[in-house]
Amino acid sequence: MPTENIALRSEQAQASRKGSTLALYALTLGAFAIGMTEFIIMGLLSEVAASLNVSIPMAGFLITGYALGVAIGAPFITIATHKMPRKALLLFLMILFITGNALAAIAPNYTVLMLARILAALTHGSFFGVGSVIAAELVPKEKRAGAIAIMFTGLTLANILGVPFGTFLGQAYGWRSTFWAITIIGIVALVGIVMLVPKVANATSGLRNELRVLKRPAVHIALLMTVFGFGGVFTAFTYISPILVDITGFSISSVSYILVLFGVGITIGNIYGGKLADRSLFPSLLGILVGLAIILAVFSITDQYKILTLITVFLLGIAAFGTVPGLQLHMLNTAKEAPTLASTLNIAAFNLGNALGAYLGGIVIDTNFAGGLPAVPWVASIVTVIGILFTLWGAQHRKSFR
Repeated sequence: MPTENIALRSEQAQASRKGSTLALYALTLGAFAIGMTEFIIMGLLSEVAASLNVSIPMAGFLITGYALGVAIGAPFITIATHKMPRKALLLFLMILFITGNALAAIAPNYTVLMLARILAALTHGSFFGVGSVIAAELVPKEKRAGAIAIMFTGLTLANILGVPFGTFLGQAYGWRSTFWAITIIGIVALVGIVMLVPKVANATSGLRNELRVLKRPAVHIALLMTVFGFGGVFTAFTYISPILVDITGFSISSVSYILVLFGVGITIGNIYGGKLADRSLFPSLLGILVGLAIILAVFSITDQYKILTLITVFLLGIAAFGTVPGLQLHMLNTAKEAPTLASTLNIAAFNLGNALGAYLGGIVIDTNFAGGLPAVPWVASIVTVIGILFTLWGAQHRKSFR
């Protein structure tokens, strides 16, 4: 009899582990779809511009609109749904996301497409914040970081697989087909969350206490570090497709393959950026930001040569996402009493940087500043240098860098 009980408990444990793994995969698929939505316009910039009869910079502002939607939606939804059951919130966010992408697929004009992008963007920050909480609840305490990492793998895979596939699909069958594909992926993720993700308890921390933490100057500096430190990436990368085609001389069909190279770079950067941040936060974060500024500046020269461009795009991916773990860890250290809200706000800050970068790059092209498109990479470098200056200022509060 005792042997039977042990066998039964073993089977139950295996079933529980299998259920947790499948639930994590459902969250990962949702993260994949959201990441694909965020970055896909970069690969289809020329197609969208031509289809809707707008300029390349105007098409680039669709990235700005999405990023602003994240920046506004992340804190607003987090505060408004503070007492909402976590699984119910996750389902609501996925339905909103699916609706936004379906609307983008049928958008008759630029304005409707922009509104659809903003609608989908409102879900971004809260999904990753709530998804992290649920992922951590699915596994034993000692495996929580690994579970969260699995969910965020969806964002990385979106860059390696999703964006190149979506770019290829959009170039072959029209950009609307890409948004229909994302809509379908979102529906599959929604079904997976309904069936596989268990209910998770509401947040227990006091919202007033969390908001009080945000008054600290160190928190403001940390947010500015993220906005400008990462903002330089999107100043240049928003316009990667026209840079590769119009300056470097690659064919439009090559863009999707080059985006795979960038995706591999960001995967490496994300992994090793996290390891370096764990070892020594301030030196590693400062060093990566300096490296990022240099790579962006050099890109204004190397983008005239195909082989050097490929090397630069790969290194840009490493440096760009090498900053992410350090910036996120610094924010969590700075606002320990409000981890959920602080983490969500920092995601909003990343996307505010994306919006700023896409807008600034568009202005450079539109006004033909310093030659227009060729000047975008070194202007991006200046944005990152501003982030470095905020990092040096933030170093005065060294406790948050320990």
